[in-house]
Amino acid sequence: MPAYNEIAKEGLWHNNVGFVQLLGLCPLLAVTSTVINGLGLGLATTVTLIASNVSVSLIRNLVRPEIRIPVFMMLIASFVTAIDLAMNAYLHELHKILGIFIPLIVTNCAILARAESFASRNTVGRSFIDGLSMGAGFTVALLLLGALREIIGMGTLFDSAYLMFGEAARGLTITLIQDYRGFLLAILPPGAFLGLGLLIAAKNVIDKRVEQRVVQSLSMEANATT
Repeated sequence: MPAYNEIAKEGLWHNNVGFVQLLGLCPLLAVTSTVINGLGLGLATTVTLIASNVSVSLIRNLVRPEIRIPVFMMLIASFVTAIDLAMNAYLHELHKILGIFIPLIVTNCAILARAESFASRNTVGRSFIDGLSMGAGFTVALLLLGALREIIGMGTLFDSAYLMFGEAARGLTITLIQDYRGFLLAILPPGAFLGLGLLIAAKNVIDKRVEQRVVQSLSMEANATT
């Protein structure tokens, strides 16, 4: 069985839902016009991943293989419905902005994929860590893309933070560029594609440099031993 730290690394970086698997792109590109929008959707997705993974792991020996996919989908749909209703009740304004993309979490391939490929074959503890790390990785992707688009598009960070944290958070908005008229492309869908491409490119560059450093380190160790 995989170690907990390896599971976490996979979800957060090596197998990141947004930057590597490229799953859930519809909400990823649609709602990330601001950091707060991305955070709201990311947390909802993370809770769904954790709840579905843990539930599937608990019942994995009780469900017949022939009906496992419908059962998993029913579990996921139940959790998403509960989250949707809770957000509508307690975060109503944010819920209106995210709109259909909260119920559409059901169709996020990453959630069913983790239930089928991981949770149905591993213990509850490992399934919990997998759901948490995959959700956190997806949330980081949403936050980074939301921050990039918000800065370029509006010159701010944490705009409308009160939608999630209440009226006391109205002062959290950071204006990075004074008297900025905005860049419309950044907050439109084409800007989301461009921003995602830049973030994926940045990740690939980091991975390449890390790989080169590892190769150089191994080469130096080999030379030292000879």
